[in-house]
Amino acid sequence: MRRFSILLLALAALCAARGLKGKPGRFDYYVLSLSWSPQYCAGEGANKGGSQIQCAPGKRFGFIAHGLWPQYEKDWPEFCAVGPEPDRILVDKMLDIMPAHGLIRHEWRKHGTCDGGNARQYLDRVRRAYQQVRIPDEYKQPLKHVNIRPEVLKQKIVQANSPAPASSFAVLCDGRFLDEVRVCLDKDLRFRACGRDVRDTCRGNAEIIMQPVR
Repeated sequence: MRRFSILLLALAALCAARGLKGKPGRFDYYVLSLSWSPQYCAGEGANKGGSQIQCAPGKRFGFIAHGLWPQYEKDWPEFCAVGPEPDRILVDKMLDIMPAHGLIRHEWRKHGTCDGGNARQYLDRVRRAYQQVRIPDEYKQPLKHVNIRPEVLKQKIVQANSPAPASSFAVLCDGRFLDEVRVCLDKDLRFRACGRDVRDTCRGNAEIIMQPVR
């Protein structure tokens, strides 16, 4: 019994050291984060390791899957467990929609460990969620800057995903530039209304700019 108690204390200490927050599988819904890759590559991604795949000229990445995040109605869990990392073969298979090895592994540690399954199951769910969202053709791989009102962009994405409600989507900006679109899905990956933590952030801009693909 004493040995078991010591083991539990050691596990609790490890969890505290890793900053674990939440229990695997216990959450309310998902947020699919679709990052606008040209904006990332024009800013912080320009000098970050691992961006060679995503930001190399000619790759022409548009919206990429930044991650699929288990979410509470308010707040979210993260780093829920310490488990096996996705292997290189599994990571390589995700590079067409998550084009950075470090991003894939980070998303598994921070968010995937809260999903309740293993790395393969989580990354499969990321792909299925990503493939479910339809982006209007004119915004998939624009070769020139696109100036558009944020509410119009959101409306067109909502229309492309009808009958999904507008409350399932949020458009986020980095200053005057499109940064990300977030999509709220239930545990069966069906569109649902976002919680209070997922909101549009472009409302102060009459127009926003979509950087062209590289």
